[in-house]
Amino acid sequence: MASPGPSRSTAFWSVAVLLVLVLAASGVPSPLYRVYQERFGFSSGVLTTVFAVYAFALLVSLLVVGALSDHIGRRPVLIGGLLVEAAAMVLFLFATDVGWLMAARVVQGLATGAMTGALGAALLDFQRTDRPLGPLVNSASPGFGLSLGAVGAGVLVEFVPAPTNWVFGVLTAVFVLAAVGVLWLPESSPRLPGARASLRPQVHVPAAQRAAFFVVLPCLAATWALGGLYASLGPSLVASVFGVDDHLVGSLLILALNGTGLVGSLAMRGLVPERGMVVGALVFAVGVGGTVAALVSGSLPLFFAAAVVSGFGFGSAFLGAMSTVTRDVAPGERGGLLSSVFVASYLMFSLPAIAAGIAAGSLGLTRTAEIYSVAVIVLALSAAAALLLRRGTADLPDRQETERAESLAA
Repeated sequence: MASPGPSRSTAFWSVAVLLVLVLAASGVPSPLYRVYQERFGFSSGVLTTVFAVYAFALLVSLLVVGALSDHIGRRPVLIGGLLVEAAAMVLFLFATDVGWLMAARVVQGLATGAMTGALGAALLDFQRTDRPLGPLVNSASPGFGLSLGAVGAGVLVEFVPAPTNWVFGVLTAVFVLAAVGVLWLPESSPRLPGARASLRPQVHVPAAQRAAFFVVLPCLAATWALGGLYASLGPSLVASVFGVDDHLVGSLLILALNGTGLVGSLAMRGLVPERGMVVGALVFAVGVGGTVAALVSGSLPLFFAAAVVSGFGFGSAFLGAMSTVTRDVAPGERGGLLSSVFVASYLMFSLPAIAAGIAAGSLGLTRTAEIYSVAVIVLALSAAAALLLRRGTADLPDRQETERAESLAA
C-alpha cells in the first residue's frame, strides 16, 4: 500500500519535474563538448566517444537495475540515483582532461539509467485513470529536458565567465536537495518478490506487450538515431559546415529538434497511437530530407527549419510508440518495460553517433552527416510502411468476416 504523502496529482507532477531535471542534466554537456575539445585538444572521434560512454553506461544500468524499483520501491532507487548524479556533477566540476570527462559521463549514465525506469514507472503509477498523461510525459520529457539543459548551458558558455563551474556547481546542489525531496513522495511500487533475480542483465518485455514492442522498434531506432547525431555533432556541424562559431547557436539547434518534439507530442496526443506513429514517422522523414538539402546547399536557415520539422515528427512518433507499448501494462512490470524501451532507444542514440564520429575523420563531417541522414530517412519510411502493412493485415480478418456476413445475408 502506498505510504501517506502528497496528493496523487502533486506526486505525478513532482515526478515529472524530476524526470525533466535528470534529462536536462544529460543535455548540459552537449554545448560544452566544443569547449572541452578546445581546452583539451581532442578529435571528433574522441568527442563522440565521450558522448557515447554515457549512453553505454546508461544501458548497463538499465539492463541491471532498470526493473529494481518494481521490487524494492521507487523511492530507494530514485534517492540512490540522484546522489550518484550529484557525484557525476562533481566530476564534471573538477575535470582536467578527457579521462575526467569520460568518468563523469559514465557515472552520469549509471545514475540516469537507474532512474529512467523508476521515474517512468512512477508516472504511470500516479497518473489519473480518467486522464492518463504518463505516456505523454514519458515521451515529451526527453526532448524538453535535453533542450532545456543544452540551451541553458549554451547561454552560460556565451555570457558567463567560468560556465562549467556555474553549471555543475549548481546542479550538484540541486541533485542533493532533490534526493532529500524524494522522501516526501509516496511509495507506489507493488514491491514484488525477486529483487536479486531482477539484477541479472536482461531486457524484460512482458509477454502481453511484446508484439507492440517489436512494432514500435523501427520507429524508436530512426528517431533516436537522429537525436544522437544532433546531441553529439550538431554544434560541430553548425561551426564547421555553416561557419557559425557561436556556442549558443549550436545549442539552439538541439532546441530546434528536441524542443519541437514536445510540440509534436502535445499536438498529436489526440490521435490513435498507431496513427500518431505513422504521421510522426512521415513528418520526421520529410524533416530529415530537409536536413540533407541544407547540408548540400549550405543553408543554415534551412538546416534549422528541417530540425524543427524533424523534431515535430519525433515527438508525434515517440508519443505514439510509448502509448502503444505501455497500454495495459501491469503495475509490477512497468519499470522493466520502460527500461527495455529506453535500452532500445539509447542503443540507437549512441552506436550510430559513434560510427558517425569515426567516419567523419575520413569522409568529412558534411558527407558523414548526409549519409547518416539518408539512412535515417530509409529507416523511418520502413517503420511507417511496416506499421501500415501490419494494420492492414490485422484488419483483414474483420473485412473477411464482414464480407462473409454480407454474402450470407444476400
